[in-house]
Amino acid sequence: MYYVYVLQSAKDNKYYIGSTSDLKSRFSDHQSGKVASTKHRIPFMLICYEAYQSKLIAQRREKFLKSSDGHKDLYRRLK
Repeated sequence: MYYVYVLQSAKDNKYYIGSTSDLKSRFSDHQSGKVASTKHRIPFMLICYEAYQSKLIAQRREKFLKSSDGHKDLYRRLK
């Protein structure tokens, strides 16, 4: 399975969108500061995730969520 996930920083309340095949391990990496792009924003809360059988579909979904329309859709669902 491949996962698209949304994290929220407790430090600045901003969201981070990513994808992975091992959600538990990747979340642990974010929390421990091993991910360069998010280490200055820890700690994080896992807000939501979606599971896909295909890596390609998960990557397309991640790309959409990072787009302008994807951000609007995500914020609408999270509010």
